[in-house]
Amino acid sequence: MDKTVILHAVDELFGRELDFLVELVRHPSTRGREQSAQDFIARELGGLGYEVDRWQIDVADIAGLPGFSPVIGDYDDAVNVVGTLRSRSKRGRSLILNGHIDVVPTGPLEMWERAPFHPHIDGDWMGGRGAGDMKAGLASNLFAIEALKHLDLRPAADVFFQSVVEEECTGNGALACLQRGYRADAVLIPEPFAEKLVSSQVGVIWFQVRLKGLPTHVAYAASGANAIEAAIPLFEALHFLERRMNAQECRHHDYAGHSHALNLNIGKIEGGDWASSVPAWCVFDVRMGVFPGQSLDDMRRMIEEAIFDAASNHPFLARNRPEVVYNGFAAEGYSFKDDQSSAARAALTALDRAHSFVVGKPLEYDAITATTDARFFGLYADTPALVYGPRAEAIHGFNERVDLESVRRITQSTALFIADWCGLEEV
Repeated sequence: MDKTVILHAVDELFGRELDFLVELVRHPSTRGREQSAQDFIARELGGLGYEVDRWQIDVADIAGLPGFSPVIGDYDDAVNVVGTLRSRSKRGRSLILNGHIDVVPTGPLEMWERAPFHPHIDGDWMGGRGAGDMKAGLASNLFAIEALKHLDLRPAADVFFQSVVEEECTGNGALACLQRGYRADAVLIPEPFAEKLVSSQVGVIWFQVRLKGLPTHVAYAASGANAIEAAIPLFEALHFLERRMNAQECRHHDYAGHSHALNLNIGKIEGGDWASSVPAWCVFDVRMGVFPGQSLDDMRRMIEEAIFDAASNHPFLARNRPEVVYNGFAAEGYSFKDDQSSAARAALTALDRAHSFVVGKPLEYDAITATTDARFFGLYADTPALVYGPRAEAIHGFNERVDLESVRRITQSTALFIADWCGLEEV
């Protein structure tokens, strides 16, 4: 088939794609509030002829699996949706189109130029929380298929459209799809990395440090122990570990030219009860990056050594050892570049062909300093996972927005990739 016909089909449906994206961004699908957005997706998939599987994740089903992260809070409201489009001929290679529905919190609303869950189009950009990360990717996955159906064609292999929860804090939504039996010959995840293929991604460990102090009236502060101030030398020790782990000799080869790929972030701190009382407690939450191939257990050991060594030099903490609790992300790094299987090479070749036809130049690569759900498929399901999505700005920040012409190009490239990878059959 003439490839330009597929591109034109994407163009003809692009208004519908934008309407879908606008409606999806209107749903404030922060963690624990994804249900309305998932209901919307399930209805859309059912109306488009997919077999719809909507289920509530049971932690007991996934807790013993590789890649599981400790959960934060309960899972009474964690719902996945998968739409399956079955092929009659099954002549081609199957495909998972994966994306996450959860978005990060907005922060103070007064810091936004416009309300974050009231999407707006300004020229070639759509603004709103989640517009880029990654509801535009969910839209491009769906409308790449719809463009083919618009031509009375469909993939000649089974395709699984996945809308998962928990990508932003554990990845357990993608893991639950594997536990439920969803497998394919390749995976495409359109995370917003500016139309480049993610060659490698770091892993992530979340942990919490809990400190005790000795409370007293502030008039007698010298006789107490300030738990909040005791955290400061621990911050310094963790940042020293961060510098050590970014040293040239510690880097994965795909990050050889990246001087600071592993980022440590003190993301949250709480403590004390009263302004005139020396604080008796402090808790701070930390995120630390991990290179592909690096053991999470080794990193945990180094984190604890850094904290406990610093605490041993503190007059109060030396006798009241901090507690380290691992919560949320326990994610290994993943390198698509290290996958030398024939399936990975074939998937890369097909995506490069599609991208090159749409964009007019070969596919570029980027080793990112974040993590995605690709690790589950690449590390635990022996399935090449292509991360390739549109250009976006201010993801996780104020005034998040996505480039709509980039979304169009990603949708076109995805449609061509599906036609190449899966083959086509008549509806």
